[in-house]
Amino acid sequence: MANDFVKTFVQMCKYLQEPCHVARFQNFCGVKGTFPVKTSKPDSGQPEQDGTGLRKRVQQSSEISVGNGATGDATGAQVNGMQGDNAAAPGGASDPDTARAKPLRRNSLTGDVGQEFLIHNKFLFYLFTFGTELGNEMFFIIFFPFVFWNIDALVSRRLIVVWAWNLFVGQSTKDMVRWSRPASPPVVKVEVFYNSEYSMPSTHAMTGTAIPFCLFMLTYGRWQYPFLFGFGVALSWSVLVCVSRVYMGMHSILEVITGFLYSLLILAFFHPILDKIDSFYMMGHYAPLVIIVSHVSLGLVAFSLDSWSTSRGDTAQALGTGAGAALATHVNYQLGLLMDPPLSSLPLTFPSISTSLVFLSLLRFLIGVAVLLVTRMIMKAVTIPFLCRLFGLPSDDVRQARQHMKVELPYRYIVYSVVGFSCVCVVPLLFRILNLA
Repeated sequence: MANDFVKTFVQMCKYLQEPCHVARFQNFCGVKGTFPVKTSKPDSGQPEQDGTGLRKRVQQSSEISVGNGATGDATGAQVNGMQGDNAAAPGGASDPDTARAKPLRRNSLTGDVGQEFLIHNKFLFYLFTFGTELGNEMFFIIFFPFVFWNIDALVSRRLIVVWAWNLFVGQSTKDMVRWSRPASPPVVKVEVFYNSEYSMPSTHAMTGTAIPFCLFMLTYGRWQYPFLFGFGVALSWSVLVCVSRVYMGMHSILEVITGFLYSLLILAFFHPILDKIDSFYMMGHYAPLVIIVSHVSLGLVAFSLDSWSTSRGDTAQALGTGAGAALATHVNYQLGLLMDPPLSSLPLTFPSISTSLVFLSLLRFLIGVAVLLVTRMIMKAVTIPFLCRLFGLPSDDVRQARQHMKVELPYRYIVYSVVGFSCVCVVPLLFRILNLA
């Protein structure tokens, strides 16, 4: 009985991992590929395996002939994103509801700009592009400060803890499992930025599930709002991010489901102890030492799992941000600068929307983001050349230099720990000086 269940489970997993399901979903949503003319043995749709049975990464080039009359030169001349309102349909006809497009960002490791494709449903294209951004690191770099400066500092601090650990566990699992992205063809690569990373589980699905549900669990009861409203927002956010990863051709159905369930497991572990972690960061005598050693150690573990890729940088970036925010929390508490409302004021109520409130929130956000961007720019300009000189590496090729762990790891940690510290400590202090708190 148990063996039959295991066999059925394995067969179901293999079925959900097949790239043909991703291609069917894309076709249903109006995404059509302009795949290369077959000049060699066609892709079987199954990932290659090396001698140890590990799946290899798939790297593709866009400088090739494509179907539908397009050529490599024509494709290379196109800019990323939508290519216009009309696109040539088969047979030379023009379809006003179809647009040619290319991935919005080039591959971060290879520089590949991706393969041209056709969009027959622009609404879904923009919807799922927005959805996938809700799971990107750049969104959270904007989202966490906004929540911290304008809504609830305590909630933002704890969200950063969950985000950092979630990314570390997810990216490390990817580098241990080592499954490649869905094969193309048949899958259309609507996004190529992360195409050189491994894919199991989907870390977009993980962060896109952990953050909204953690936000819901941290705020429900602390803030006054209906349960169904909060749960509905969290579920909608999560589903949109998860489905968008299949639409983008970056993950199979199995990888997205795994990421969703994996994040819930991580959240179930961390949520009960978030209060203790936050209290230790604030009041622990050895908190600064523990914060630095633990976050750097986790980064070393992540960097030792596999060769360089964007996942290593993303992990170090999240851990560095988490370390900086945690150190700033300790400093704020020791200096009496914490902005947490007293327990007697709970539950909190949302203030009525007014012009002055919106203006003040936007002003704080714009000033704070400007400070963080300037901080990041200065730290980046100083850190990379310094590390290259320290380790005797050429600094003229930044992409090549950052493929060395001894450059990428300290660079990400130093830059983003300072950014995280500035977000939680320096910017709020500036707000007090400017009477914006």
